[in-house]
Amino acid sequence: MSGWQRMLGAVLTGCMLGGMAAPVAAQPPRLEPLPAPATVKPALAKLGWHLFFEPRLSGDGSRSCASCHLPSRGYADGQPLSRGYNGTEYFRNAPGLLSVRLKNRLMWDGRLDGADLPTAVRDMVTEAHFMNADGRLIQERIRQIPELLALWREAFGAQSQPYGPQIFVAIAEFLKTLDGGDTLVDRVLRGDKVALPAAVREGMTVFSGKGQCIRCHNGVLGTDGKAYRLGVPEHPAIADEPLRMITLLRHHATMGVPNYMAERNDPGNYVVSKDPSDRGRFLTPALRGLTHTGPYMHNGMFATLDEVVAFHNQGGGPGSELQPLGLSTREQAALVAFLRAWSAPLRAMAEPPAYDYWVTGAAR
Repeated sequence: MSGWQRMLGAVLTGCMLGGMAAPVAAQPPRLEPLPAPATVKPALAKLGWHLFFEPRLSGDGSRSCASCHLPSRGYADGQPLSRGYNGTEYFRNAPGLLSVRLKNRLMWDGRLDGADLPTAVRDMVTEAHFMNADGRLIQERIRQIPELLALWREAFGAQSQPYGPQIFVAIAEFLKTLDGGDTLVDRVLRGDKVALPAAVREGMTVFSGKGQCIRCHNGVLGTDGKAYRLGVPEHPAIADEPLRMITLLRHHATMGVPNYMAERNDPGNYVVSKDPSDRGRFLTPALRGLTHTGPYMHNGMFATLDEVVAFHNQGGGPGSELQPLGLSTREQAALVAFLRAWSAPLRAMAEPPAYDYWVTGAAR
């Protein structure tokens, strides 16, 4: 058996190299290949596709889910800090939605359950600083658009009428179809005999060994779904741009943060737990499709994967739970090559046609 084949076996079994102690769990952390596609209801997913791109699901009809989750950006938006609803701006980076069906926690602070996608969709559509919509209003808008009403009845029944909570169910069904494509890395993880570029093979060794990435980046998506403190610098735009600070403070208030007006930075998971030890902790991001979703980290502070790897290599920033890794320049480059190899080319996603409201006097 060749050296790199032994290395791949180490990745597949989650072996921990570089002097790291094996975890107590019976099965050490490992990477896993993409599972079979989700089973979806075609008519419901088709309706959800239309609604994902429909701007009339926002309060003023100006923005859709796709405004911050662009198919061409891995369903992120390519901005360090995402836009907010008109008259607001947001204080975090918009995460990509590739394989979102497989995430166990959602949002950078982990406040939403990944097993309940309709509730996550509801929060995005109705939250004042995202789409600022009212379910009763948007259900009536859908009822007034003949093509959408027809799609609704294909999904929910010939006599059904648009109903707010079912809007979120339909969009969630569409989200379940957004898996990234298969990669050579997935084939290796399944045990196929495939040839990998030398840099990617070396990067896999670093990932599971000296780089210690496998400790937090494991499973199907390359995340353990837990929150950690890395000491990522605060994005200066939050303090410099009042609209972002206003949104931050409102978020703290609605989440019940004590003395929220004094919280002028983003404390991450603390907003959810109220446990001081969770200050500065943010959810471990998924690694699939990573090349499409930069800038990186919860606030988009790093423009490239090279910067992200260098930051981890130095042990993160002030207060970080990381330790310096001591990776050479070559090892860092190999690690980036491996991360890029785990991003399949994006599937083309057409936008649905735009429909108008009912003509006066038309039969329904």
